[in-house]
Amino acid sequence: MSLSSFNDYLLLEKKYSKHTVNAYTKDLKNFTKFNYETFNQENINKANYSQIRSWIISLVDSGLENRTVNRKISSLNSYYKFLIKTEVVKANPLSKHKALKVSKKVQIPFSKNEVNMVLDEFNFDNSFEGIRDKLIIELFYSTGIRRIELVQLQLKDVDEANKTLKVLGKRNKERYLPLLESVLDTIKVYISNRNRLEKIVDKETLFLTKKGHKIYETLVYRIINNYFSKASTKVKKSPHILRHSFATHLLNQGADLNAVKELLGHSSLAATQVYTHNSIAELKKVYAKSHPRNK
Repeated sequence: MSLSSFNDYLLLEKKYSKHTVNAYTKDLKNFTKFNYETFNQENINKANYSQIRSWIISLVDSGLENRTVNRKISSLNSYYKFLIKTEVVKANPLSKHKALKVSKKVQIPFSKNEVNMVLDEFNFDNSFEGIRDKLIIELFYSTGIRRIELVQLQLKDVDEANKTLKVLGKRNKERYLPLLESVLDTIKVYISNRNRLEKIVDKETLFLTKKGHKIYETLVYRIINNYFSKASTKVKKSPHILRHSFATHLLNQGADLNAVKELLGHSSLAATQVYTHNSIAELKKVYAKSHPRNK
């Protein structure tokens, strides 16, 4: 009962997306299973820190990265905070827990040349999938949207008259993103081809598979990875790196940090400042070349 109420709380009060709520639920069910198998205790409301610590050790031993383990513990911590709020329990067993140390990874964005090579020099065929794939890449790079946001886009979210795209972000927050004229042109061509599909199952969804079903996240990842593998030698080639490239290239061109924050859909500047690392590196180059005292 508590888990069901917790899900409702996340969806209705915290305004988390179904995707996020599903992740929380999965983490809680995993701990419930571990707790029952290890300590013969089915009700995790009664779990103590010693039991949770045993789960943490088992997660680390299974090869999961500390970042992933921290996320799972964060789900559990949110659950216990909810139980306190609803007066189901009096104490949070994780109140004194310290997160595992995580090494800071600097995400390396695609260069402008790499992005331009994919969009300008590669031949996207005129099939439905070729046009769709090009539009997906253009949207990621011109708007900086998240992969889940792209998957959830609907036809009605495209406003051709105002040249904007409505995006439903984290915690169901809406934001409107400007669309470049060139991207709008690709959208029109794509929709024309989309409407000629033999069968359309998900009629309201913008991006579809060739069988007319809503596109899915792993397919979007494969599309980005496939095209950028031909243009870039970088280790990671994903939708998130393309979003990262969008932010970095804007900042390198002098865009205001607050404006980039709004475009990305971040709730705080701290999240956006992650993208300034590469911009500062670029700034140092310009500074070194331009300052009269630099020899």
